[in-house]
Amino acid sequence: MRIAFLGTPDSAVFALEALLAAGHEVSLVVTRPDRPVRRSSKPLPPPVKLAALRRSLPVEQPTRIRSPRFMERLREAAPEALVVVAYGKILPQAVFSLPPHGSINLHFSLLPRYRGAAPVQWALARGERVTGVTTMQIAEGLDEGDILLQEEVAVEPGEHAPALTSRLATVGATLLVRTLAALSGGRLEPRPQRHDRATLAPLLTREDGSADFRLEAREIEGRIRGFDPWPGVWAVGNGRRIRLLEGRALEVPAGGADPPGRVLALTGDGLVVACGAGTRLGLARLQPEGRKPVAARDAVNGRVLRPGDLLGGPGAG
Repeated sequence: MRIAFLGTPDSAVFALEALLAAGHEVSLVVTRPDRPVRRSSKPLPPPVKLAALRRSLPVEQPTRIRSPRFMERLREAAPEALVVVAYGKILPQAVFSLPPHGSINLHFSLLPRYRGAAPVQWALARGERVTGVTTMQIAEGLDEGDILLQEEVAVEPGEHAPALTSRLATVGATLLVRTLAALSGGRLEPRPQRHDRATLAPLLTREDGSADFRLEAREIEGRIRGFDPWPGVWAVGNGRRIRLLEGRALEVPAGGADPPGRVLALTGDGLVVACGAGTRLGLARLQPEGRKPVAARDAVNGRVLRPGDLLGGPGAG
C-alpha cells in the first residue's frame, strides 16, 4: 500500500521502519520542523526526519499543515492511506479525509482511556498496571475515532516512561502492520469508542512536576516514573531544589501524625518520606539542582537531606 507517514519522535521511528519492512511504499514522510532541543541553540532535525533521510524518503516539514503548498504536496504523493504516529498536531479534515483507504492513528493507550498528548506519562502517574496500544480511524475530535485493533501491555514494576514508551512503540509498530493488512483485505470492522468511559492525558506542563507530598505515596511514585524525563518531579529541601529520581511506595501500615514531606529515616529503602493519608515513600535516588544524581545514603552523607528535614513543592522546573 502507498502511505503518507506523519510522525516526529523516536517512538514513531519504530512504526516507520515496520511499514517499510512489511513492503509498504512510503511516498511521503511528514514531520515537525527542526527545532532546538534542551540547551542546544542550533535547530536539530526530529528523529523521524533522520530515519526518513537514511532511507532516501521524501520529507516535508510544514509549519502550517493547512497551507495550500502542503496540501498540494500531499496530493502529489497520492497516498492510499495516511498513517499518524505521535506527529504532534491535530489534523484538519481536509488532510485526514484525503486518502481512499482513510487515515490511521497509532495511539499509546487502550482507548478511550488516556486520550491526548501524554498517554504513557499519565497512565504511569495514575498507577496503571496494564496499558496498551490502539489503532484507530482518525476523525474530528481528540482521539475519538473508531477503534481498529488493540493490544494490552503490562506495566513492569518500577518502569519509567522512556522504557514503557519504547516497549509500546515496538508492540504498536507490529499492530499497525496487522491493521493495514486487515484493512486492505477487507477483514476489519471498526468499532465506535465508548465516549462515556474516556479519560484524558493532557500535555504535560512544568507545574505538573511540582512535588505534592499531600498525595499518597503511590501517586508520587507514579509521577516520578511517569514524568521522566520531563518535567521530572521536583521538591525543595534545605533551601535547594531537588529532583526525585527513584522512589517507591512502601508497604507499611498507614498512620502517624508526621507532616507530609517530613524525612523520617534512612533505611534500606532509602530516605523514608511521610506522604498523604499516612503513607510512606522510599526515596532511593535524587539530584540536587546543578549536581549529579546521588543515592539516598550519599545524599545524607553530603548533607543534601537528612532525617528531620521537610520537603515541599517548589512549583516545578
